[in-house]
Amino acid sequence: MPQIFKVGGYVVYFWANEGQPLEPIHVHVVEGVPAPNTTKVWITRNGKCLLANNNSKIPERTLNDVCDVIEARSKDILNKWMNFFGEISFYC
Repeated sequence: MPQIFKVGGYVVYFWANEGQPLEPIHVHVVEGVPAPNTTKVWITRNGKCLLANNNSKIPERTLNDVCDVIEARSKDILNKWMNFFGEISFYC
């Protein structure tokens, strides 16, 4: 599972196996070590975040801050997704 970057103690990453067909572009966020039941954030066509779920129960203010960083680095995330998976689709 490729780690994209860290925001404080939170890891932003992809799962290496995102299903077939490949799910639309998104990242997982968790404090500490990546785990199966984490927060999932879709990346929209315009580089914004859309919360799919907050399974790791990140406090709202912290999650907003992490999403701000994700949005600021969305082009980097798109490039890393494309390099890793070879294709990109969007949830919206």
